[in-house]
Amino acid sequence: MLPYVYQVTKYNPADRDQYGRYVGAEPATSDHGLIEAAYLQALAAFAEETGVDQLAIREPQIGGCAHFGTEPPAADHSLADLFPAGLTGFHDGALVTVAASLELVRAMLRDNGAWCRLEVEEAFSVHVGWDQYLYIGSNLPCEAALAPTRSLGLFPERLDASPYEFAPDEPLRIQRPADADFWACLRWAVSACRATFLEGTYAANASRWHRLTRDNIEAVRSQLTPRAQLAVWPDVLTDADAAMPSLPKEGLAEVVWEDRDGRINSLVADETQFEAVRPQVAGARAVGVLSLTTDERKPLFTAVLPDSDGVLRARWQTEPTPSDRDWTFLKTLRGGQVVTGTVTAVAGFGVTFVDIGGFTAMINIPELSWRPINHPSDVVSVGQEITAQVLDVDMVCERVPLSLRAAQEDPWPQVAQRIGQVVTGPVTKIVSFGVFVRIEGREDGFEGLVHSSELDESTEGVVGVGDPLTVKIIDVDLARRRIALSQTQARTPRQQGDRRP
Repeated sequence: MLPYVYQVTKYNPADRDQYGRYVGAEPATSDHGLIEAAYLQALAAFAEETGVDQLAIREPQIGGCAHFGTEPPAADHSLADLFPAGLTGFHDGALVTVAASLELVRAMLRDNGAWCRLEVEEAFSVHVGWDQYLYIGSNLPCEAALAPTRSLGLFPERLDASPYEFAPDEPLRIQRPADADFWACLRWAVSACRATFLEGTYAANASRWHRLTRDNIEAVRSQLTPRAQLAVWPDVLTDADAAMPSLPKEGLAEVVWEDRDGRINSLVADETQFEAVRPQVAGARAVGVLSLTTDERKPLFTAVLPDSDGVLRARWQTEPTPSDRDWTFLKTLRGGQVVTGTVTAVAGFGVTFVDIGGFTAMINIPELSWRPINHPSDVVSVGQEITAQVLDVDMVCERVPLSLRAAQEDPWPQVAQRIGQVVTGPVTKIVSFGVFVRIEGREDGFEGLVHSSELDESTEGVVGVGDPLTVKIIDVDLARRRIALSQTQARTPRQQGDRRP
């Protein structure tokens, strides 16, 4: 916030009532003449004293089809002379000269189609308010500019801050940038046929739509206006005759249509303009009608374009979708982090779903326990609170695999300490190359393999599942989680001697 802020108006403070309301004769619109010129001369004096030679456009807006200004709308938003190539130059962060800034302020004073903040970071700012109120901020007191401003018949008043100082809608929310993860997520969504359109909003009330395919994403990306707000949509278009009856009876709506040449067009209209819209979409391949109400406007996910160096300097925020909220949460996670959550479902195919802070993570069956299990329900149940470790954070597919066992002590090193012990356990499985024997007295106890070469000759072909077998633990492979057993080595020396001819 700049230390010196002045409200500059044509309204004499002496003509205000006890409530501070202006009751004089000055109109709330521009005279397009001497008074308007006085505003611009005063602004030029402040800019000269501050020492600025160019300003940045911030948070640009254009009126769109529905116009709410106090003067008749200008078809070109009063910017045709400044941006002859079209409104592509009227974007957040665009640098304009002081002369061009004065023309932008002229358009805003006339209130007929365009608005923006004009700023030099930590040095200068110009904000145009309703009814011919101009707010000029500087890092200098600008005493020399005050005298000519008064001589022009204007009234500068010192304020603590401009009422049009930028303030984010949600100061604590992290805005999702259109970074590498975003574009990877977009490619995945298009490949999975979830995403069809990309909407790029380059100024408030002004956007361009692009149909996406697997092959044109980079081409579309290169056409986007710097610092644009992006919204990824599923297929929102349908048959024109079916779409147009869905126009709301009142309020604003955005009509999107694809013409016969494949171009995507859009406009915002209210109920008084809907009939005029119909001829424009006549003959279109497909049409979509989107509400401008936040609760009803539901893209898949959104983002804001960072600058070319990867830094997100645009200050505006997109309306967060459920996917954006998931992204915000995922940014707080990292591999190896321990989290707590509640089991919400146990799928028949072995995956356990866990709610961690409103996001659904998953645990595959091998990560549920260090010990052998037949089904996840052997370990967890719906509604159970568990502690697990994050294995990975997939920002593209928005998936978080967890491990329950990684958050518990690994029992295998203790098993390795038992090498050389002789134990008796039940046979759990018989295979062509030997038998498996459980070496712990519990249902989920570890099992080891007695290879055929380590079976007593009298046992082969006789022992069955469930029969007890005395074996010796001869090896524990911690890397492959395997236990090698021997029946022959479990015999006492006398028993081993009995086998000699």
